[in-house]
Parts: sequence; structure tokens; C-alpha cells
Amino acid sequence: MSQEARIERLLDFLQRSPTPWHAVSVMAERLEAAGFRRLDESHPWQLAAGERFYVTRNDSSIVAIQLPREGLDALRMIGAHTDSPGLRLKPNAAQTSMAGWLQLGVELYGGALLAPWFDRDLGLAGRVHLRRADGRLEGLLLHVDRPVATIPSLAIHLDREANNGRALNAQTQMAPVFLQGGEKADLTRLLLEWLDAQHDIGDAEILDFELALFDTQPPARVGVRGELIASARLDNLLSCFIGLEALLESDGAQGVVLVSNDHEEVGSASACGAQGPFLGDVLRRINAQLGDVGGAGEGKDESFIRLIQASRMISCDNAHALHPNFTDKHDAAHGPALNGGPVIKVNANQRYATNSATSALFRDLCHEAGVPVQVFATRADMGCGSTIGPITATELGVPTLDVGVPQWAMHSIRETAGAQDVEYLTRALVAFCNRAELA
Repeated sequence: MSQEARIERLLDFLQRSPTPWHAVSVMAERLEAAGFRRLDESHPWQLAAGERFYVTRNDSSIVAIQLPREGLDALRMIGAHTDSPGLRLKPNAAQTSMAGWLQLGVELYGGALLAPWFDRDLGLAGRVHLRRADGRLEGLLLHVDRPVATIPSLAIHLDREANNGRALNAQTQMAPVFLQGGEKADLTRLLLEWLDAQHDIGDAEILDFELALFDTQPPARVGVRGELIASARLDNLLSCFIGLEALLESDGAQGVVLVSNDHEEVGSASACGAQGPFLGDVLRRINAQLGDVGGAGEGKDESFIRLIQASRMISCDNAHALHPNFTDKHDAAHGPALNGGPVIKVNANQRYATNSATSALFRDLCHEAGVPVQVFATRADMGCGSTIGPITATELGVPTLDVGVPQWAMHSIRETAGAQDVEYLTRALVAFCNRAELA
């Protein structure tokens, strides 16, 4: 399959996925086009060997399953997350300033790098719940992909210390300007107009919304030879995309699971987050129908534990690449390079779930796929982030490792990764999906 075609699909996915709800919608669209059927968690399931299906929760998390053609004895699990740090609108977002502007009250979602948000052309996206004229309640996606807001910087003439590390206050200094001379009612009116243009809602009433601001600058190839990919939300939509590509390119013989959870950036403690029961619920229902169940009660529990312990999880979340201007922020022996291959993430304090056994498996997969592999460990005098890997391993008990594509500017409004690394990690995960023996 063409590497250039894959990159084009990636850029399209990033452009169409300004929020987790949009990302899941686009992933579901591709899955259905490939023959996966959608199941509803509130309905009974009838499953058969070799079947392919997916299920969503909160419309922002998704689990896609490829059942093995013969015997449910092990699953090859790929994990990622759909959310990214940013600015979310508060419920009563409209606020009129003394300067004569309708501005938007925002709340920080996750650990966003704030400075890059200034002077950007910001769009608005998310989901809106409304009541139609006939009384029906409905949730709809909103994607205003043109600039409708901006957060202007203060001129250096008015703040001579601006380049000396000035702290930013998200409450008082980062309210986007939205409409000149607007009243508070204008926000609701505009939302209704945009929804009507996108969904033909007619006479409807907005009951509530979950909306986020996003950078309307499209994803792009960067560099003289196009070596780089620059985009918002590479952390971690890049892993969602690569996991989906690997699932769809696999040979279909083995049991494969792709899970993309919401809320990783805020701790994963939700019904659809990695710390919640979503993945476990889906796997238990599969095992109850297709697993080697020896009877009721204890037999089902034993069968499920055997399945989980025979399975493996590769948690995919981007890694910190060696920054050319800040090389001192890396351990000298653990500075991954862009386009140097996927990165195994290791932490002695279990901020990453990798151990020597799961790392050895991944190194062997990369060898099989002809892919270079790198390793990251943080400096001993610096803190370490985490991923869904340790959380999923804790909740399920599945042997897990953490890997990722190296990137710069993690949690910025625009991040950078290597174009070649997309192909490298995809090939390694396809080898994982097709691997007959995991031990």
C-alpha cells in the first residue's frame, strides 16, 4: 500500500477530527466501509467466529473487534486515546466585555501548552443536544471549520517583559473574542444557524452542548523533502489512525482489538475512559459467547482470565522526540529521533507499562517488519507522563507495553512528527495483528 496514500488519509482524518466525537465518527465510517457492523451495548449480541464489529460509548470512545476465524484463545490489542488538551467552552460561555466584544468563557482541558493558542484562527466544534419541534431529543455534531474566534496577544509595547517568561492566566487572559458588539443571546442564535446549515434542524431548541475551540490551520507536510507532519492533535489521533490502518490491513486470521478511549488527558476516570469498564465490558461479552467456558460462575471467570493472560496489549501514545534546541531535556542515551522508528517507552516507576518481556515481543515484531526501533526513558531528575497503558494493564491484567511515534511540541496547538514514522509503526502493528503466537 502506498505510503503517500497513507499520509493523505492521515491528513484527511486529522482535518475532519477536531474533537473526540468527530474522530470516533470518522473511524466508524471507515470501519463500516470495510465491513464492520455497529453493535449497541444496550442490545443483545449474537457473535460468530471471524466476525468484525465495533461499539462506541459516549460517542467519543470506540472498540473495534476482529474475531479470530478459529478459537478465541488470545487477542492482539492496540490501545490509543481520542482526546487532546485544549480549550473547552464553559456552559454559560457568552460574556460581554467592557471593550465591547462578546467573548467566550473557556476551561482548560488537560495539560495544554497555552502560549501557542494566541493569535490563531480558531474554529468551534463538538456536540450539541437539542429538542426538535416534535419533542424528540437529539445529539448532533457541530464543526465550524472557518475562523470565528481568536485570542489576541498583548503588544510588547504594553508588556515589555512578555519575552521573559510571563505567566498566563487562563481565566482572565485567554477568553477568545467572538463577536463585536454581541449580546449573550447571539451565541445560541449562531449555534442554531450553524447546526441548521449542517443538519437542517429547522425549529429546534438547544438544551446543552460540549464545544471546543480548535486551530483551523489544516494539517501539512513540512520540510524540504516533506519529512515532517505538522498538525493539531497528533497526540493522540496519530495513534488512533495508525491503529486503525493496522487493523484494516491485517490478514483477518487472528483476534484483534482496537480501543481508542476518551479522557486520557484528564486521568481516564470515566465510563468511557481507560480506567472505566468499557473495554472490559466488551471483552467479557465476547468471551461469554465464544470463549472456552467451562460452566457458569467460576468457569466463566476462569475462561476470561485465561483469555486475558494469553493476550497482549500495545498501548500507542506519542513519545518525546529529541528537540534540536533543547537537547539537555533528554537523557543522553534515550533521545528518540523523528523518522527513526517507533519508540518503546520505559519507566521504572510504572508510569509506562513496558517490561522486558513485552518489550522483547515488540522488538521482534519490528525485526520481522524491517522497522527500526528506539527507546525512551526520562531523565532521572525530571517527572514522567503516563498513558492508557498502565491503566489498562491495571484494570484488565493484560501484559502491556507502551510505544509511540516520536514528536515535538507535545500538547501544543500544533505538533510535529516524522512522516516516515507513520509507516514504520503501521508495519509493526500489522505484524502484531497477524502474529500467530504471542508468547
